Amino acid sequence: MKKILFYTICLIISGLQAQDVTIPWSSSYKLSWNDFKGPIDENSEAVATTASGITFGYSLKMKGQSVEGFTTTVKTYFYPEKSWYKPNQVDENVLAHEQFHFNITELFARKFRKKIAELKVSNTIKESLNTLHKRINKDLAAMQKRYDAETNYSINKALQNKWQLFIAEELNRLKPYSH
Repeated sequence: MKKILFYTICLIISGLQAQDVTIPWSSSYKLSWNDFKGPIDENSEAVATTASGITFGYSLKMKGQSVEGFTTTVKTYFYPEKSWYKPNQVDENVLAHEQFHFNITELFARKFRKKIAELKVSNTIKESLNTLHKRINKDLAAMQKRYDAETNYSINKALQNKWQLFIAEELNRLKPYSH
């Protein structure tokens, strides 16, 4: 007897919820300031904040107590209602910086898909997927922080350009793992 179990796990940066209004990542869609609809955090030193995250779900194909197969869904989203900017303090350079936060999230979704493709079916696949998911989100958060630190939140234009080139190259390298 075959039955399919479905598990959905959503871990999105900053505790965002999957039912929030979202914009899926697309190479053809570029964020505009109109996409940033969240309330401004007047107490923040930041002039803009991008809320983006990876959603992840999987299903297992079971035969008795044995896992025979699995499928996954990994998607990248931007959350307009959680993203904001201070209109009098931003420019196109800051918008490009925010776009690349979104692009970094997509990069890690692709890394996640690549790692998933390398997994073998086993009775511990559920644990393997969950462990991999946690590791990807940890690495994503670390890179987002490093990106801000090295570019000084978009102020260092030379490093901003270097990061943008690096992320674009990595997205291209992992293009087989776009969805």
